[in-house]
Amino acid sequence: MQQGVIKKLVTDRGFGFISGDRNDVFFHLSAVTDARFDDLYEGQHVEYELDRDGRGGRGPRASVVRPL
Repeated sequence: MQQGVIKKLVTDRGFGFISGDRNDVFFHLSAVTDARFDDLYEGQHVEYELDRDGRGGRGPRASVVRPL
């Protein structure tokens, strides 16, 4: 698993971005485990798995996000 910091949350739309090692990584609320999406906050440290299936070519996406 990789680690990063939540850079931006768009709570009303259910997604956010993690500042990762190389790029920002998109995540959807359905990827959050061991916490509720509503309990996450910007600046929080998380670990995540990078989904490399290239969904729509929109850049990296986290498939599992866990707060640290």
